[in-house]
Amino acid sequence: MTQLAATETKRIALDIRPPAAYITLHHPPLNVIDIPLMDELSSALAAIEVRADLSIVALQGSSAAFSAGVDVGAHTPEKIQEMLTKFHAIVSTLVTSRKVTLAAVHGHCLGGGAELAMVCDMVITSEIAIWGFPEIKLACYPPVAVTALASLIGHKQAADLILTGRTIDGKEAARIGLATRAVPDDEVDAALKEKINCFAKLSPAALSLTKQAIYHWNAAHFDKGLARAEKIYLEELMKTHDAREGISAFLEKRQPSWKGK
Repeated sequence: MTQLAATETKRIALDIRPPAAYITLHHPPLNVIDIPLMDELSSALAAIEVRADLSIVALQGSSAAFSAGVDVGAHTPEKIQEMLTKFHAIVSTLVTSRKVTLAAVHGHCLGGGAELAMVCDMVITSEIAIWGFPEIKLACYPPVAVTALASLIGHKQAADLILTGRTIDGKEAARIGLATRAVPDDEVDAALKEKINCFAKLSPAALSLTKQAIYHWNAAHFDKGLARAEKIYLEELMKTHDAREGISAFLEKRQPSWKGK
């Protein structure tokens, strides 16, 4: 495939090679998703969506991580609403996109990073990648995961990951259905290319409509569930002492002191 366009902004790199668009998160060292990255990612996805020559979106991380998650520093009273609104808009864009979405995961894939990967249609993960939803350790929860993870891997598996905040490797992520396939770390890019080549031979119209049909049954439930999870997060959880303490302790690199309220 001939490269037709490539752009790099401060937080992402966009490489257009029809029928695929490659988006690389580029915010070293761990591709933390801050508000500027959200803005750039949102713009890139919007530009891709209107192009008829693109039927595939590949989302990946640079360096040693897919993404270690959403910026904890954005959980301040003046930023939290903007952060959640923008991040959840990106998730909704991926879920409703007419393009086939693929994630390629190396290294850390945590919190909001894991949420971005899990809502893609397919996920190729390194066997040694580190997956998890550690928000509970900050007295918070991952709104997208509490909404959709159970439908992907089952209620018991989802509760285990979300309520404990434990991490798993790529092999286990694939075994429980969080990822499509786990391969050795140095084979992730080849496995992604193989999948893209497969889709490139198929009808873009058929892929788009089939994707819509696959997700139609639970699309309304996802929208309502995410809105409810976001409302509880903003209006109840963020007003607790423990949530404020968990975020402060993380930023100050100390152990939190919980009060249960």
